[in-house]
Amino acid sequence: MTIRNTLRDHGQRYRPRMACLKKAEKLMLEMQDPKTGVKSQPQRLVITTIPHAITGEDIIAWLADRFQVDAQEARSFGSTLVALGYIYPLRDHKRLVIKPDASLYRFQTPYFWPTQQWPVEDTDYAIYLAKRNIRKKGILELHEQEQYNRLHKWMNHKWDFIVMQAKEQYRAAKERKKPDRVVFECQERAYWVVHRPPPGTVSAMDYGLDRRIDPNTEEVTGDERLKTNSPVSSCFSSCSCSLVKYCATYRSHDPFLSNCLPSNPWLTDDVTYWTLNMPNVEIPTKMRVERWTFSFGELLSDPRGRNDFRLFLKKEFSGENLAFWESCEDLKWGTAATMREKAEQIYKTFLARGAPRWINIDGKTMEVTVKGLKHPHRYVLDAAQTHIYMLMKKDSYGRYMKSPVFKDTLQKAMSPEEHKFSDSQLEQNAKKRRPSLSPIVLRQQEQEQKAKMAANVDITQVMTKLSKQGREGGKS
Repeated sequence: MTIRNTLRDHGQRYRPRMACLKKAEKLMLEMQDPKTGVKSQPQRLVITTIPHAITGEDIIAWLADRFQVDAQEARSFGSTLVALGYIYPLRDHKRLVIKPDASLYRFQTPYFWPTQQWPVEDTDYAIYLAKRNIRKKGILELHEQEQYNRLHKWMNHKWDFIVMQAKEQYRAAKERKKPDRVVFECQERAYWVVHRPPPGTVSAMDYGLDRRIDPNTEEVTGDERLKTNSPVSSCFSSCSCSLVKYCATYRSHDPFLSNCLPSNPWLTDDVTYWTLNMPNVEIPTKMRVERWTFSFGELLSDPRGRNDFRLFLKKEFSGENLAFWESCEDLKWGTAATMREKAEQIYKTFLARGAPRWINIDGKTMEVTVKGLKHPHRYVLDAAQTHIYMLMKKDSYGRYMKSPVFKDTLQKAMSPEEHKFSDSQLEQNAKKRRPSLSPIVLRQQEQEQKAKMAANVDITQVMTKLSKQGREGGKS
């Protein structure tokens, strides 16, 4: 039996992104090639000359030329490399992004790469903070001061050892040449900004769910899988084709893969996109209407599209089909207490002989449905619902796509113009952004508030009110 350590391995041995990190590591070797890589040269930082410095615009230009992408995508990729700790800024250490200007950067030494096997321990972080505390004479960043106090309290039993190590490292650093000392300080600070990020920033080193397989094993490419003539390989091939087709269809409708109009609310903090795409709006966007043409399921899953389809069915005098499907959905996902009542109401409205909104289903489906209604449950109408769904999909949906109702909606649909945000505006929005509280914390705060309100209640008033109610009850 294998006993797995419950502690997370900060040495990256079982990182779910290890394969991606190794690819990034190969790219870093290309970028540092003396002939074909990013050109570096000594640059002056304040009064110190830093060797092998590179600019943000040179990094973006090299990535754009290497991968044949536009500057925006190259900048995003460069920011990912900075967030992972392969490149670090010589200034503005809190902002782990690539700036498309003459801002100075350096390649991180391989010792600090995230693919290394040494663990990121709190003891090392405590020594680093103690060393900074000595160098800065007690003036630390706010979050660093909080971490310093927390670690001091938690590691009080070995704090003398931590301070001794910090003093020794500080003394050894003073013996280096000033350019080397500045470079090492920047490298070390960049490493801890990546692995102990300030509050309000997203860490690229976040761990996902624990995996039951070792992601460090050698990858098997799709071509190698397809070499074997087995049912598994043929199934894999068909699944791959379906996945590629699905991705090609929905790519332009994914706000993370394509530009969504008027702007991406996740990046700009502008909620106009969500306002225009609320469940029920008077005038939908053209991209939203376009999704209705992908499949009948897409049309029904959109409340605005379902309303449009309902209007078409009403003009064709077949609105009872959609009404029955919606009633079955309400039964399936509604409360258990009203389940029997809803099932009986649906039967009287749509299935019983002489029903006001009678639907046409075959005799076998009707027999199965009526038999199941003797002991109703959530899925008792699944057979009839599936029959009506396929009827609308094969017959009504095709006619709706060619109807004046759909053409009129498509003609009136809006195409919002793109909102232009400058880099300074986006940076200001990012500074104001704060992570939302965990639902657990919100629940605890709500319980604490209720407890405070209960403690503030005057018990004498409550007892007086109860005694009055008791006397009134006795008189009656």
